[in-house]
Amino acid sequence: MSDTHPEELLREVAALPSLPGVYRYFDADGQVLYVGKAISLKKRVSSYFQKNHGGTRIGHMVSKIVRMETTVVRSEAEALLLENNLIKTLNPKYNILFRDDKSYPYLKMTGTPPVPKKLAPAEPPVAARAPQPVEFARVSYYRGAVEKKHRYFGPYPSAWAVKEAILLMQKVFRLRTCEDSIFANRTRPCLLYQIKRCSGPCVGHIQPLDYAQDVANAERFLKGEAQDVMRGLESRMMAHSDKLEFEKAAELRNQVAALSNVLHQQSVDNVSDRDVDILAVKVQGGKACVNLAMVRGGRHLGDRPYFPVHVEDASVMDVTDEGASALPVEVQVLEAFIAQHYLQVPMPSVLVVSEPVSKALMQALAEQTGVKAAAVHQPREQRRAWLEMAQTNAALQLARLLSEEGSQQARTRALADALDLAMDNLDDLRIECFDISHTAGEATQASCVVFQQHKMQNAEYRRFNIDGITGGDDYAAMRQVLTRRYSKIAEAVREAKHSGSTLAGNARLPDLVLVDGGKGQVSIAREVFESLGLDLSLIVGVEKGEGRKVGLEELVFADGRDKVYLGADSAALMLVAQIRDEAHRFAITGMRAARAKVRTGGSKLEEIPGIGPKRRARLLQRFGGVRGVEQASAQDIASVEGISRELAEEIYRALH
Repeated sequence: MSDTHPEELLREVAALPSLPGVYRYFDADGQVLYVGKAISLKKRVSSYFQKNHGGTRIGHMVSKIVRMETTVVRSEAEALLLENNLIKTLNPKYNILFRDDKSYPYLKMTGTPPVPKKLAPAEPPVAARAPQPVEFARVSYYRGAVEKKHRYFGPYPSAWAVKEAILLMQKVFRLRTCEDSIFANRTRPCLLYQIKRCSGPCVGHIQPLDYAQDVANAERFLKGEAQDVMRGLESRMMAHSDKLEFEKAAELRNQVAALSNVLHQQSVDNVSDRDVDILAVKVQGGKACVNLAMVRGGRHLGDRPYFPVHVEDASVMDVTDEGASALPVEVQVLEAFIAQHYLQVPMPSVLVVSEPVSKALMQALAEQTGVKAAAVHQPREQRRAWLEMAQTNAALQLARLLSEEGSQQARTRALADALDLAMDNLDDLRIECFDISHTAGEATQASCVVFQQHKMQNAEYRRFNIDGITGGDDYAAMRQVLTRRYSKIAEAVREAKHSGSTLAGNARLPDLVLVDGGKGQVSIAREVFESLGLDLSLIVGVEKGEGRKVGLEELVFADGRDKVYLGADSAALMLVAQIRDEAHRFAITGMRAARAKVRTGGSKLEEIPGIGPKRRARLLQRFGGVRGVEQASAQDIASVEGISRELAEEIYRALH
């Protein structure tokens, strides 16, 4: 095996130290093949080059290695953390990789924590001043970086779970959800107050300290202290009743009833576990699913599936330094998830896992996160029930994925056969589709969506703002977007042919270019490709059929071939329609956003001399929107920071 590798690489391997560290393998194109960790770099890396791996996957990978990089670290824990950071950054082909998706949502409580009643200063009468938003914490859905001045509960597995929690906060504790700008400008309570989902702090229907007590109870409930909250409410209710304060006692009675109903409906588990993550892994058919279920505050909030890539290739790569057999693939997948996931997401103190995970991994995460978590492999009682539920969901989610992928692969194969596309590997088939969208010529945009690996590649979608054309001229828009998309790639193709080199990965032409339209759109695409010196056989137009009915579409070719009707039940046509419809959806959403930006009422303000983005933002924040500014008097407008009396009168005249 060593005869096929550069001498310099073999010398580097021989000179490696017997210290813990991380190594990276690269191929001839500079692409990262594999990232690994080792207790002893010398022993671990040498094992790749001293053995004959034959025609196995590991042998195929080793044969591609032309360069290596290593980093020495102080401990196995540091090696593990660095390894997984590099895996997420470099996306190596032979590592199990969990791609980042959207960040987790949280439930957010604004403002500082409530002041205990006995320490709070005396409150002036409600009529003495208007209620201030800062005095009344707002509960809201939040996704993003957390700030210390607010409190966050979660993370939650889905947006739905957060919204359910917010609804609970409204039903039981009647906390406000309105924006501060709306709160500060209300003179009458909103509908939520009428249906008993808010206590009306905006108009002084509740004192700040009473509201703070509700916020404190809500936070204790979210932390899992539901029974304590219930007992506290019952105690306060009886105290008011003893004092003959029956109206307040009735309000607390209603709150107790609402909380009792919620606890019954949600089957809140009265267990010692407050915050637990349950992790179940299922591997089948070269694919894997890790199902993450979350328990927060003793409540099961739901679960979320994760599907790693490179499972089949990576499963043969992870052998020990001593050369022992690899860990079961389920363990490899689960450990990869834990290592990569909890580098960026808060880790609870207990992980319930379907497979045993190494103590070194948990120790490394404890050093990284500062949370000493226990990994429970064979749980009992309630934890066992949670794990069994997570395992069932993992199996169901993986079965769904395999079913969808099988169907999608069949569609890809059908399209390749129908169009005689010579593809050695259908996974590499790349299709780009273009669509034009506008409203009466306004805010024209072109969209480009990408299909590869048998699925839409959302991260590679692009929108193009179309300028310098007559409004509504779709042909000119198509000419512009195709020229902008492929001119640089065409230049790279010519240079590669001239120099005899290969194209870089980001300069690759698609195997098929779909345009939404018939002969007219295809003729424009043909002109662009001819001017760029590109292959005309790549272009296919999707022409509406008779009566523009779905399923009657015909394919139009730029290279002179006759039209093709695939048939309404054709798997190939289903794929073409799927890609075309996605391009149309992407174009429509972009066009609507652009149009809204053009037509937004806020632009009325910026058209007024002396009103820039900062003053406009202050006005909108103070009055809750353009309509609020229109309804304000000149005197009210002048009270905004940075707005003089003269400018306020000018704004008032411009809006009236």
